[in-house]
Amino acid sequence: MNCRNCGTKLSLVVCDLVSAPLSNAYISEAELSKPEIYYPLCLYVCDQCWLMQIEDYKIADEIFGEDYRYYSSFSSLWLNHAEKYVRMIIPRLGLGVNSKVMEIASNDGYLLQYFKIEKIPCFGVDPAEGPAQKANEKGIETIVSFFDSDMAAEIVELKGKQDLIIGNNVLAHVPDINNFIAGLEVCLSPHGTITMEFPHLLELIHQTQFDTIYHEHYSYLSLATVESIFKKHGLRIYDVEKVFTHGGSLRIYACHTIDSLHPTERSVNLIINEERSRGLFEEQTYIDFQRKVNKIRSRFLKFLIEQRMAGKRIVAYGAAAKGNTLLNYCGIKGTELIEYVADASPFKQGFYLPGSRIPIVEPQRIFLDKPDFIIIFPWNIKNEIMKQLEGAREWEGKFIIPIPELEVIDA
Repeated sequence: MNCRNCGTKLSLVVCDLVSAPLSNAYISEAELSKPEIYYPLCLYVCDQCWLMQIEDYKIADEIFGEDYRYYSSFSSLWLNHAEKYVRMIIPRLGLGVNSKVMEIASNDGYLLQYFKIEKIPCFGVDPAEGPAQKANEKGIETIVSFFDSDMAAEIVELKGKQDLIIGNNVLAHVPDINNFIAGLEVCLSPHGTITMEFPHLLELIHQTQFDTIYHEHYSYLSLATVESIFKKHGLRIYDVEKVFTHGGSLRIYACHTIDSLHPTERSVNLIINEERSRGLFEEQTYIDFQRKVNKIRSRFLKFLIEQRMAGKRIVAYGAAAKGNTLLNYCGIKGTELIEYVADASPFKQGFYLPGSRIPIVEPQRIFLDKPDFIIIFPWNIKNEIMKQLEGAREWEGKFIIPIPELEVIDA
């Protein structure tokens, strides 16, 4: 396998999670009698450009097709994050009714709806038919397509060049990262800005966030690596911010390389220097990762087994992809250890988790059953979930956060 950025032959394995089904391939009742396909899930890092990556066994259109069941609007925390971004970026860039805004991976219109409220022209591009249909129903024009350099040329012909291009949690999802970023340069107006958010590799490594590794995530990104790829395609990162989402993410601001209206801020070098000082460009940092992952798995399994042997009831909340990575690496199957997982999305309820085949139910079920422990799989929004389930204190229920350290929290 060669690096998808620079072509260097990859030899440094960061984490081998053996194999797993696609994390968002939820199983219907009718499919329970059918076999699932498991794909190798091994993470490498390039020792030349330091792009961390998995091999793409599944093509993207099979992952993000019509059965894709992630809808952004079911998280109030994520909606608040999107609204705050829009309120910030409009005055910062001086956007108005004559501006042009495009979001890539716009999902169900969770973010663009706030531009629409401000009467700023906008549209989205997303390959997942279900979420795109929901966005169109809200009056938010959404093109159902993957974004690449060819699509970028079509967009410029149809819509013109864009003053703001947004991409939240999409950069990690593209198999051909060079083609994708080349498309950004094509679509960007002469003095326009690109903002992209992505989970920060620094946090993944130092908080052992191995459950964010799955087939839908092709790349795992540091600022230094992203900066070098953007530079290769005529784009310059001129500012960067740390944001709280997904366990610690970066929001980058980029422009054309020759754009003098956007001077490069100190924040860019500060974060790259932090990455360097904390070992992101040293092989030993990655060699140590597997040992930490295995320790988390052992502690989690030990806790589940001990509590079940003691007669305790255990359920989970959040049918998230990260939970599926954890369950499958732990080898958990069926409902012996975890009875079910509750999720607020009606698009997931009634289905089963891939691999473990744990049933997905409505959140109200938790209040009927009054379990002893509730595992929170999407730990990145644990505060939001614990607030939603604060009624569990009535029966002295406890929350379990499995990563980065097993944590038991009273409701």
